[in-house]
Parts: sequence; C-alpha cells; structure tokens
Amino acid sequence: MKHLVVTFIGPDKPGLVDTLSNIVSSHQGNWQTSSMHHLSGHFAGVFEVAVADDKCQQLSLALTNVEGLTVTIEQATPTDSQAAAVVLELTANDRAGIVQEVSSVIHKQGGNLLKLVSTQDAAPHSGQLMFKAKAQVAVEDASIDELIEALESIADDLMVDITK
Repeated sequence: MKHLVVTFIGPDKPGLVDTLSNIVSSHQGNWQTSSMHHLSGHFAGVFEVAVADDKCQQLSLALTNVEGLTVTIEQATPTDSQAAAVVLELTANDRAGIVQEVSSVIHKQGGNLLKLVSTQDAAPHSGQLMFKAKAQVAVEDASIDELIEALESIADDLMVDITK
C-alpha cells in the first residue's frame, strides 16, 4: 500500500472535490485526511490517499491531469506520532508578521507546529481587524507553561487559550 500526499490549487468552481474524490474512488484509493479552503477566488487543499501499489501510478497521472488544477503529489510514509499535542487558540490585533512571530516562538520553545488555521475577523465593537488562529502543537508537557508565556510576551494584546 502506498500513501500519497496530494496538494492542489486552481480557480474555484463547483464540483472540484467531487472530481478529485471520483478519481480516487475509481482507482480504489482510500481518501484519508484532508484540509481544503476557498481563498481569494481559488480553491486549495491537501489530502492523503492510501492506494494499492499497482494503482498508484495511474491514480497520480489522473490527478495531475485534472483541468484547471495545479497538482503536486508526494509519496509518504504514515507515522504514528506519540507526541502530546496541545491546541492553542490565539487572538490579537492583526498586523503584518504575526504568523512569523507565533511560529518562531513555537519553534524556539521546542514545539512542532502540526496544524495552523488562521482568519481575520472584524472586532465586534470597533471593527478593527483581529487575527484569530487555532494551532495544534506537539510539545513536551513540561514546556507548555513556558510556551504560553513566550507567546503572550509577543504583544500585550495577544491572548492564548489552551486545550489538550
């Protein structure tokens, strides 16, 4: 069995996920983890497929030939990560460089950023743009408090909520 990580981007139009999932299904692939988003008129995503060795090449060719999509495929080896992960919910006034600041602190504190989903929303009363993010981070239990302190020291307005 092969595991493929497929990334794609193209102008958004109805039926893209249906097209991709039909291709996976017709090659007896098993669609596993995925994340997809509409971004500025484009549709972009990443998904993992498990497929029999003898179907891998045909599946890859079919996916890369979807009209209007730029597709990249990497063969991967699934891992069973035993690292403890925490979920951080971050809120701050939006500004250029905030993702770099957050990712740098996580890295310097020994964390591994597993997933990051960020948005911009208007604050309810002022209308000012707010940065909101949900990050899944693998980090040693003993380092969690230090990570939170380091993140909160980025700026006075950065709030960090944590769940396990």
